[in-house]
Amino acid sequence: MNKIAVIGTGYVGLVSGTCFADSGNQVTCCDIDQLKINDLIRGIMPIYEPGLKELVHKNVRKGTLNFSTNISQEIRDAEVIFIAVGTPMTSSGKADLTYVKQVAKSIGENLNNYKVIVTKSTVPVGTGKLIETIVHESNKENQPFDVVSNPEFLREGTAIQDTMNMERAVIGATSEKAFQIISEIHQPFTANIVKASLETAEIIKYAANAFLATKISFINDIANICERIGADVTKVSTGIGLDSRIGNKFLQAGVGFGGSCFPKDTAALLHIAEDCGYDFKLIKAVIETNEGQRVQLVNKLLLKLGSLKGKTISVLGLAFKPDTDDIRSSPAMDIIPYLTEQGAIVKAYDPIAIVEAKKQIGYQCTYSEDIYETINDSDACMILTDWMDVKKLDLPLVKQLMKQPLIVDGRNLFDLEMMKGLGFTYLSIGRPAIQSESVISKVI
Repeated sequence: MNKIAVIGTGYVGLVSGTCFADSGNQVTCCDIDQLKINDLIRGIMPIYEPGLKELVHKNVRKGTLNFSTNISQEIRDAEVIFIAVGTPMTSSGKADLTYVKQVAKSIGENLNNYKVIVTKSTVPVGTGKLIETIVHESNKENQPFDVVSNPEFLREGTAIQDTMNMERAVIGATSEKAFQIISEIHQPFTANIVKASLETAEIIKYAANAFLATKISFINDIANICERIGADVTKVSTGIGLDSRIGNKFLQAGVGFGGSCFPKDTAALLHIAEDCGYDFKLIKAVIETNEGQRVQLVNKLLLKLGSLKGKTISVLGLAFKPDTDDIRSSPAMDIIPYLTEQGAIVKAYDPIAIVEAKKQIGYQCTYSEDIYETINDSDACMILTDWMDVKKLDLPLVKQLMKQPLIVDGRNLFDLEMMKGLGFTYLSIGRPAIQSESVISKVI
């Protein structure tokens, strides 16, 4: 059993800390937000993540998981300290290390014996060395310590499963002793341990996310070509995904990637490249394609409706993906304000993310957790998140409820022949358009 302090109770910190506790360690998750810690003590989760609440309750009852705002004391009591605070993207695209630096300073000021200091947060190359410097400068008693980079590879919506069954653990350590300690903590989760330097471990996370983002932008570019030549991108994805060298994951064409990782990490990697004097043309194109996908989807709507003034548009999905309430870089957060600026009346559906969406875009639309209430009496329906309720829509009922049967699908959820048979005008990504005689195109 290791005594572990996890500083930061967001997705990474809370999920990692809870899983570490479940595997037999004594863990305290820390945060400066007293209200958040009070909620956690009462069993109220600050994020929506399937299975997390139950696992937290289990380990709190066992006594292996605690919560605290007394970060200084927890640093002194811990043997291993995980830094899992936010590194938000600045307006220039760089990662903001303000919170990481603050934690490093606190660790140095409270260092009372040997400890392993681990960065779980996604940080630019060189951050491990920066933490080492800050801790040294703040450590007046010259206590020994080591720094480790241990990036996470969690997917929101499956974060518990991804931690409990890691494909690999990446450990970049400044000493063999630190590597062995962090390796042992991860042994219950995976036998695949990648041993690396600090800098190598730091760039592995960025490289992994950038590669996945590249696959998404690639298939979206192919989708845009498919639309122009009458091909079906879903068949293209199947055809190339069966090649074992390529694989079928992250080859689903759509409205583009969002969330807390891909947009931030691709932008940060671009800055890392610029800082070291390398022109990373590929990642620039990945970002450009992704930003353009939202425009492509809105243009489909405009070509059908012309002016949006006074039109009622139902938007299905506010979260950037299903099974999360995360709306960071969600397509809906860009598209809804644009629709309202054009004079549209927007009705939005989401089963989980309404509270978070209101924080960002306020009441630029009406909100509902009833999907059919959202669709009722709308001139067009836009699908932005592939929630199960959206996938299982009663389409004949949808047609009855809408003023006209027009669906613009950013997730390619439905079969083309089926939509044609039901009499919809159905516009998806990278597939031939299905036209209904009851929906007349209006040239802008």
